[in-house]
Amino acid sequence: MIILGIESTAHTFGAGIINYEGKVLANVVDMYKNDKGGIHPTEAKEHHIKNSDRIINEALQLAGIKIQDIELISFSQGPGLPPCLVVGMEKAKELSKKYNISLVGVNHCIAHLEIGKLMCKCKDPVLLYISGANTQVIAYEGKKYRIFGETLDMGVGNFIDAFARHVGIGFPGGPKIEELARRGKFIELPYIVKGMDISVSGILTFLKQKFDSGVKIEDLAYSLQETVFAMLVETAERAMAHCDKRELVLGGGVACNKRLQEMCKIMCEERNADFFVPGNKVLTDNGVMIGWQGYLERAKATKDLKEIDIKPNWRTDQVDFN
Repeated sequence: MIILGIESTAHTFGAGIINYEGKVLANVVDMYKNDKGGIHPTEAKEHHIKNSDRIINEALQLAGIKIQDIELISFSQGPGLPPCLVVGMEKAKELSKKYNISLVGVNHCIAHLEIGKLMCKCKDPVLLYISGANTQVIAYEGKKYRIFGETLDMGVGNFIDAFARHVGIGFPGGPKIEELARRGKFIELPYIVKGMDISVSGILTFLKQKFDSGVKIEDLAYSLQETVFAMLVETAERAMAHCDKRELVLGGGVACNKRLQEMCKIMCEERNADFFVPGNKVLTDNGVMIGWQGYLERAKATKDLKEIDIKPNWRTDQVDFN
Protein backbone atom coordinates (compact mmCIF):
# COMPACT_ATOMS: atom_id res chain seq x y z
CA MET A 1 0.00 0.00 0.00
CA ILE A 2 1.17 3.53 -0.89
CA ILE A 3 -0.29 6.44 1.09
CA LEU A 4 -0.49 10.15 0.32
CA GLY A 5 -0.52 12.36 3.41
CA ILE A 6 -1.69 15.98 3.27
CA GLU A 7 -0.74 18.39 6.07
CA SER A 8 -2.31 21.85 6.43
CA THR A 9 -2.92 22.61 10.12
CA ALA A 10 -1.12 25.97 10.25
CA HIS A 11 1.70 27.67 8.31
CA THR A 12 2.83 24.59 6.38
CA PHE A 13 1.23 22.81 3.46
CA GLY A 14 2.89 19.44 3.02
CA ALA A 15 2.48 16.36 0.87
CA GLY A 16 4.19 13.15 1.94
CA ILE A 17 4.21 9.75 0.31
CA ILE A 18 5.03 6.67 2.36
CA ASN A 19 4.42 2.96 1.90
CA TYR A 20 3.06 0.34 4.29
CA GLU A 21 6.59 -0.64 5.35
CA GLY A 22 7.30 2.89 6.54
CA LYS A 23 9.58 3.79 3.63
CA VAL A 24 9.41 7.50 2.83
CA LEU A 25 9.06 8.03 -0.92
CA ALA A 26 8.62 11.81 -0.87
CA ASN A 27 8.28 14.67 1.61
CA VAL A 28 7.54 18.11 0.14
CA VAL A 29 6.56 21.17 2.18
CA ASP A 30 6.07 24.89 1.67
CA MET A 31 5.67 27.32 4.56
CA TYR A 32 3.69 30.54 4.64
CA LYS A 33 5.69 33.50 5.91
CA ASN A 34 5.20 37.23 6.25
CA ASP A 35 7.41 40.19 7.10
CA LYS A 36 5.80 40.92 10.46
CA GLY A 37 5.91 37.35 11.76
CA GLY A 38 3.16 35.12 13.07
CA ILE A 39 0.33 33.57 11.08
CA HIS A 40 -2.54 35.44 9.49
CA PRO A 41 -5.06 32.59 8.98
CA THR A 42 -6.62 33.99 5.80
CA GLU A 43 -3.23 34.65 4.22
CA ALA A 44 -2.05 31.18 5.20
CA LYS A 45 -5.17 29.71 3.61
CA GLU A 46 -4.45 31.56 0.37
CA HIS A 47 -0.86 30.31 0.46
CA HIS A 48 -2.08 26.73 0.81
CA ILE A 49 -4.62 27.08 -2.01
CA LYS A 50 -2.00 28.60 -4.31
CA ASN A 51 0.66 25.95 -3.61
CA SER A 52 -1.28 22.73 -2.92
CA ASP A 53 -1.35 21.31 -6.45
CA ARG A 54 2.32 22.09 -7.04
CA ILE A 55 3.39 20.48 -3.77
CA ILE A 56 1.36 17.31 -4.35
CA ASN A 57 2.65 17.01 -7.92
CA GLU A 58 6.24 17.48 -6.76
CA ALA A 59 5.75 14.72 -4.19
CA LEU A 60 4.39 12.35 -6.84
CA GLN A 61 7.30 13.14 -9.15
CA LEU A 62 9.86 12.59 -6.40
CA ALA A 63 8.24 9.26 -5.54
CA GLY A 64 8.25 8.28 -9.19
CA ILE A 65 4.56 7.39 -9.17
CA LYS A 66 1.22 8.63 -10.48
CA ILE A 67 -1.78 9.60 -8.40
CA GLN A 68 -3.46 6.40 -9.61
CA ASP A 69 -0.82 4.41 -7.69
CA ILE A 70 -2.01 5.90 -4.39
CA GLU A 71 -4.19 3.47 -2.44
CA LEU A 72 -5.06 5.68 0.55
CA ILE A 73 -5.24 9.43 1.14
CA SER A 74 -4.80 10.78 4.66
CA PHE A 75 -5.23 14.39 5.76
CA SER A 76 -4.72 16.35 8.97
CA GLN A 77 -8.24 16.74 10.33
CA GLY A 78 -7.19 18.71 13.42
CA PRO A 79 -6.30 20.36 15.65
CA GLY A 80 -5.37 23.51 13.78
CA LEU A 81 -6.49 26.77 12.21
CA PRO A 82 -9.88 26.23 10.53
CA PRO A 83 -9.10 28.13 7.28
CA CYS A 84 -5.90 26.12 6.82
CA LEU A 85 -7.47 22.79 7.75
CA VAL A 86 -10.26 23.32 5.21
CA VAL A 87 -7.77 23.61 2.34
CA GLY A 88 -6.17 20.24 3.12
CA MET A 89 -9.52 18.54 3.64
CA GLU A 90 -11.00 19.89 0.40
CA LYS A 91 -7.94 18.89 -1.61
CA ALA A 92 -8.01 15.41 -0.06
CA LYS A 93 -11.72 15.05 -0.84
CA GLU A 94 -11.18 16.29 -4.40
CA LEU A 95 -8.51 13.66 -5.07
CA SER A 96 -10.45 10.94 -3.29
CA LYS A 97 -13.55 11.55 -5.38
CA LYS A 98 -11.76 12.06 -8.70
CA TYR A 99 -9.58 8.95 -8.43
CA ASN A 100 -11.85 6.76 -6.27
CA ILE A 101 -9.32 6.50 -3.42
CA SER A 102 -10.31 5.86 0.20
CA LEU A 103 -9.85 8.79 2.59
CA VAL A 104 -9.10 9.04 6.30
CA GLY A 105 -8.69 12.07 8.58
CA VAL A 106 -6.13 11.86 11.41
CA ASN A 107 -5.08 13.74 14.51
CA HIS A 108 -2.03 15.92 13.90
CA CYS A 109 -0.61 15.53 17.43
CA ILE A 110 -0.73 11.73 17.45
CA ALA A 111 0.86 11.73 14.00
CA HIS A 112 3.90 13.46 15.50
CA LEU A 113 4.23 10.66 18.05
CA GLU A 114 3.75 7.80 15.62
CA ILE A 115 6.24 9.11 13.06
CA GLY A 116 8.76 9.44 15.89
CA LYS A 117 8.14 5.83 16.88
CA LEU A 118 8.55 4.71 13.27
CA MET A 119 11.72 6.66 12.54
CA CYS A 120 13.43 5.96 15.85
CA LYS A 121 12.15 2.40 16.33
CA CYS A 122 11.03 3.09 19.89
CA LYS A 123 8.19 1.00 21.31
CA ASP A 124 6.26 2.69 24.10
CA PRO A 125 7.53 6.22 24.64
CA VAL A 126 6.42 9.39 26.29
CA LEU A 127 6.18 12.09 23.62
CA LEU A 128 7.29 15.60 24.46
CA TYR A 129 5.48 17.49 21.72
CA ILE A 130 6.37 21.16 21.31
CA SER A 131 5.14 23.13 18.33
CA GLY A 132 3.64 26.56 17.71
CA ALA A 133 0.16 26.09 19.11
CA ASN A 134 0.64 22.76 20.89
CA THR A 135 2.74 21.87 23.92
CA GLN A 136 1.83 18.47 25.33
CA VAL A 137 3.29 15.49 27.16
CA ILE A 138 1.57 12.47 25.62
CA ALA A 139 1.67 8.74 26.36
CA TYR A 140 -0.38 5.67 25.52
CA GLU A 141 -2.11 4.35 28.62
CA GLY A 142 -5.33 2.39 29.09
CA LYS A 143 -5.87 1.81 25.36
CA LYS A 144 -5.79 5.53 24.61
CA TYR A 145 -3.35 8.33 23.96
CA ARG A 146 -3.55 10.62 26.96
CA ILE A 147 -2.27 14.11 27.69
CA PHE A 148 -0.39 13.97 30.97
CA GLY A 149 0.79 17.57 30.81
CA GLU A 150 0.29 20.61 28.62
CA THR A 151 0.59 24.36 28.47
CA LEU A 152 -2.08 26.23 30.39
CA ASP A 153 -1.98 29.29 28.13
CA MET A 154 0.01 29.33 24.87
CA GLY A 155 2.18 26.88 22.97
CA VAL A 156 5.94 27.24 23.46
CA GLY A 157 6.48 27.82 19.73
CA ASN A 158 4.00 30.70 19.71
CA PHE A 159 5.58 32.02 22.91
CA ILE A 160 9.03 32.08 21.30
CA ASP A 161 7.67 33.67 18.12
CA ALA A 162 5.81 36.33 20.11
CA PHE A 163 9.02 37.30 21.90
CA ALA A 164 10.94 37.27 18.62
CA ARG A 165 8.32 39.57 17.10
CA HIS A 166 8.60 41.96 20.06
CA VAL A 167 12.39 42.27 19.69
CA GLY A 168 12.20 42.56 15.90
CA ILE A 169 13.93 39.38 14.73
CA GLY A 170 11.08 38.04 12.63
CA PHE A 171 9.43 34.68 12.03
CA PRO A 172 10.13 31.90 12.71
CA GLY A 173 11.80 33.02 15.89
CA GLY A 174 13.10 29.68 17.19
CA PRO A 175 16.28 29.34 15.10
CA LYS A 176 17.23 32.98 15.71
CA ILE A 177 16.66 32.69 19.46
CA GLU A 178 18.79 29.53 19.49
CA GLU A 179 21.62 31.36 17.72
CA LEU A 180 21.46 34.38 20.04
CA ALA A 181 21.40 32.13 23.12
CA ARG A 182 24.88 30.80 22.32
CA ARG A 183 26.29 34.22 23.27
CA GLY A 184 24.16 34.87 26.33
CA LYS A 185 24.38 34.65 30.10
CA PHE A 186 21.72 33.52 32.54
CA ILE A 187 19.34 35.87 34.31
CA GLU A 188 16.58 34.54 36.52
CA LEU A 189 13.12 34.28 34.98
CA PRO A 190 9.80 33.09 36.45
CA TYR A 191 9.60 29.28 36.51
CA ILE A 192 6.00 28.09 36.28
CA VAL A 193 5.30 24.37 36.56
CA LYS A 194 2.03 23.07 38.02
CA GLY A 195 2.16 19.30 38.28
CA MET A 196 2.79 18.25 34.69
CA ASP A 197 1.45 21.50 33.20
CA ILE A 198 3.37 24.67 32.41
CA SER A 199 2.54 28.33 31.85
CA VAL A 200 4.56 30.75 29.72
CA SER A 201 2.49 33.93 29.22
CA GLY A 202 3.85 35.50 32.41
CA ILE A 203 7.40 34.68 31.31
CA LEU A 204 6.69 36.38 27.97
CA THR A 205 5.57 39.56 29.74
CA PHE A 206 8.69 39.48 31.93
CA LEU A 207 10.97 39.01 28.90
CA LYS A 208 9.35 41.91 27.04
CA GLN A 209 9.77 44.19 30.05
CA LYS A 210 13.42 43.24 30.46
CA PHE A 211 14.14 43.84 26.78
CA ASP A 212 12.40 47.23 26.86
CA SER A 213 14.50 48.19 29.89
CA GLY A 214 17.73 47.48 28.01
CA VAL A 215 18.70 43.92 28.97
CA LYS A 216 20.77 42.28 26.22
CA ILE A 217 18.81 40.15 23.79
CA GLU A 218 21.48 37.43 23.98
CA ASP A 219 21.00 37.10 27.74
CA LEU A 220 17.23 36.98 27.38
CA ALA A 221 17.43 34.35 24.63
CA TYR A 222 19.76 32.18 26.71
CA SER A 223 17.62 32.53 29.83
CA LEU A 224 14.43 31.82 27.87
CA GLN A 225 15.82 28.52 26.64
CA GLU A 226 17.35 27.43 29.92
CA THR A 227 14.20 28.21 31.90
CA VAL A 228 11.38 27.07 29.62
CA PHE A 229 13.22 23.99 28.39
CA ALA A 230 13.93 22.99 31.99
CA MET A 231 10.20 23.28 32.66
CA LEU A 232 9.46 21.01 29.69
CA VAL A 233 12.05 18.44 30.71
CA GLU A 234 10.74 18.40 34.27
CA THR A 235 7.18 17.66 33.13
CA ALA A 236 8.35 15.00 30.67
CA GLU A 237 10.37 13.28 33.39
CA ARG A 238 7.41 13.39 35.77
CA ALA A 239 5.21 11.74 33.12
CA MET A 240 7.83 9.05 32.51
CA ALA A 241 7.91 8.29 36.22
CA HIS A 242 4.13 8.33 36.52
CA CYS A 243 3.65 5.96 33.56
CA ASP A 244 6.74 3.88 34.34
CA LYS A 245 8.03 4.36 30.80
CA ARG A 246 11.68 4.25 29.82
CA GLU A 247 11.60 5.98 26.45
CA LEU A 248 11.25 9.64 25.52
CA VAL A 249 10.73 10.86 21.96
CA LEU A 250 10.52 14.47 20.78
CA GLY A 251 8.06 15.91 18.27
CA GLY A 252 7.17 19.31 16.86
CA GLY A 253 9.16 22.13 15.34
CA VAL A 254 10.55 23.48 18.62
CA ALA A 255 12.12 20.05 19.17
CA CYS A 256 14.65 20.92 16.44
CA ASN A 257 16.43 23.02 19.08
CA LYS A 258 19.77 21.41 19.95
CA ARG A 259 19.81 22.72 23.51
CA LEU A 260 16.41 21.19 24.22
CA GLN A 261 17.62 17.90 22.78
CA GLU A 262 20.75 18.06 24.96
CA MET A 263 18.72 18.67 28.13
CA CYS A 264 16.36 15.79 27.34
CA LYS A 265 19.30 13.49 26.67
CA ILE A 266 20.90 14.35 30.03
CA MET A 267 17.64 13.69 31.86
CA CYS A 268 17.16 10.33 30.16
CA GLU A 269 20.74 9.27 30.89
CA GLU A 270 20.19 10.06 34.57
CA ARG A 271 17.03 7.90 34.53
CA ASN A 272 18.67 5.06 32.56
CA ALA A 273 16.05 5.71 29.88
CA ASP A 274 16.36 5.89 26.10
CA PHE A 275 16.07 9.21 24.30
CA PHE A 276 14.96 9.51 20.68
CA VAL A 277 14.68 12.43 18.30
CA PRO A 278 13.79 11.98 14.61
CA GLY A 279 15.24 14.18 11.88
CA ASN A 280 14.14 17.79 11.46
CA LYS A 281 12.14 16.98 8.32
CA VAL A 282 9.65 14.97 10.36
CA LEU A 283 9.89 17.03 13.56
CA THR A 284 8.39 20.01 11.76
CA ASP A 285 4.93 19.75 10.19
CA ASN A 286 4.94 17.42 7.19
CA GLY A 287 2.77 15.14 5.10
CA VAL A 288 4.76 11.98 5.76
CA MET A 289 3.59 11.75 9.36
CA ILE A 290 0.00 12.31 8.22
CA GLY A 291 0.37 9.55 5.65
CA TRP A 292 1.81 7.10 8.17
CA GLN A 293 -0.91 7.89 10.70
CA GLY A 294 -3.45 7.28 7.96
CA TYR A 295 -1.96 3.86 7.30
CA LEU A 296 -2.17 3.01 11.00
CA GLU A 297 -5.83 4.03 10.98
CA ARG A 298 -6.64 2.60 7.55
CA ALA A 299 -9.56 0.61 8.99
CA LYS A 300 -11.41 3.94 9.36
CA ALA A 301 -10.91 4.91 5.71
CA THR A 302 -14.00 5.58 3.63
CA LYS A 303 -15.18 6.76 0.22
CA ASP A 304 -18.29 8.31 1.75
CA LEU A 305 -17.11 11.91 2.00
CA LYS A 306 -20.30 13.62 3.18
CA GLU A 307 -19.68 13.15 6.90
CA ILE A 308 -15.99 14.08 6.86
CA ASP A 309 -15.20 17.51 8.31
CA ILE A 310 -12.37 19.33 10.05
CA LYS A 311 -11.90 19.17 13.84
CA PRO A 312 -10.06 22.40 14.82
CA ASN A 313 -10.16 21.68 18.58
CA TRP A 314 -9.59 17.91 18.39
CA ARG A 315 -7.67 16.90 21.50
CA THR A 316 -5.26 14.02 21.57
CA ASP A 317 -7.22 12.24 24.30
CA GLN A 318 -10.43 12.38 22.24
CA VAL A 319 -9.06 10.05 19.57
CA ASP A 320 -10.21 6.45 19.45
CA PHE A 321 -6.98 4.74 18.41
CA ASN A 322 -5.99 1.22 19.47
